[in-house]
Amino acid sequence: MQTSIIVAISENGAIGVKGNLLCHLSADLRHFKSLTIGHPIIMGRKTFDSLPKGALPGRQNVVVTRNPSFTAPDVTVCHSVEEALEVTASAPQRFIIGGAQLYEAAFPLIDTLYLTRIHAAFPDADTFFPEFSMDDWDVVSREDFPADERNPFPYSFLHLQRK
Repeated sequence: MQTSIIVAISENGAIGVKGNLLCHLSADLRHFKSLTIGHPIIMGRKTFDSLPKGALPGRQNVVVTRNPSFTAPDVTVCHSVEEALEVTASAPQRFIIGGAQLYEAAFPLIDTLYLTRIHAAFPDADTFFPEFSMDDWDVVSREDFPADERNPFPYSFLHLQRK
């Protein structure tokens, strides 16, 4: 079983601003969908709340929250990262999709990181990915792309495996 984090990070380590993504990169959204479709996705409640249409189709949506009365349609509710991993233990692959608190809690437990590096800094960002050293990771693959009409910033897709 593979436990992965999937995240888009700016050059200054940012992942969000005011409860939203840093920017709209069409290619990153397609990449996210292609990797996660058919697999469980584990997210914090704030990340779930930021989804415009609720649970993402084609995936088991697992929301980790401290709120014992939280419910939502098409969602499995858990109250810890460990519980979420237990609930998804039968899946060959599962993805942690955010936010910052969940990334921090899950980071020591993952073996794979799917990273979209946005080659820009976002000075108004207020949410950041935990600091980590690239020395601890092998680069399995990397693809670099320029900005274009649907992607306002240059970006790279990296697939990293823990050493």
